[in-house]
Amino acid sequence: MTRLEGEQVTIGYGDNVIVDQLDVHIPTGKITSIIGPNGCGKSTLLKALSRLLPIKGGEIKLDGEDLHAQSTKEVAKKIAILPQSPEVADGLTVGELVSYGRFPHQKGFGRLSAEDKKEIDWAMTVTGTYEFRLRPINDLSGGQRQRVWIAMALAQRTDIIFLDEPTTYLDISHQLEILELITQLNEEQGCTIIMVLHDINQAVRFSDHLITMKQGDIVADGDTEEVLTKEILEKVFNIDVEISTDPRTGKPMLVTYDLCRKSYSEV
Repeated sequence: MTRLEGEQVTIGYGDNVIVDQLDVHIPTGKITSIIGPNGCGKSTLLKALSRLLPIKGGEIKLDGEDLHAQSTKEVAKKIAILPQSPEVADGLTVGELVSYGRFPHQKGFGRLSAEDKKEIDWAMTVTGTYEFRLRPINDLSGGQRQRVWIAMALAQRTDIIFLDEPTTYLDISHQLEILELITQLNEEQGCTIIMVLHDINQAVRFSDHLITMKQGDIVADGDTEEVLTKEILEKVFNIDVEISTDPRTGKPMLVTYDLCRKSYSEV
């Protein structure tokens, strides 16, 4: 069963249409990465699927019902979102930020229950941030802050997590740390993960399913082996690639690439 899907979805900003009449299906229980050139609509699609951005046409369904017809609090019990470059108020501690993830489950005056505190501690423990719980967020490194934001998403206890470029501005070791944590959440907690990534090799290595976009349209989607082909990458990125097999994962990987002499902008 596909819990999240869009039919004939049109998305844009003002009069500018970015995505026009797009069909998209997110595999349940899998890690899906959306890849494509800058400005192709990756983040726009992710924002629409997570209800951060209203749609202009079509329908997005969550559990068989119109996503936009469901209450915000009910959606927040099913979907958690880690936006691009999230900001936080000065002085806010790790524990305080993670506790915000319990908002959809709170009643009355919003006091944290024993169950809320248990979930908050669990989320910080799983993400390796419990030792930072009393420290201000802004005192942490970029990789540590990303783990805290993921902990807040986990505290919501949702089955679906969206991440918009979660490795941006991180060095390679912290990028791997975040992507391995995401993989762990998928494997151990059964979370459906949807993320936007720029690094194609990372997207292939850490995903089960790829959605490849160009100019607001889906050029290809499917298993990583189906999508990472010379022909598709030439069409989407206008690059001439050499593809081999990753000796550690057995998945395809880009070895080297050059700009194509032929332009695929009209293909």
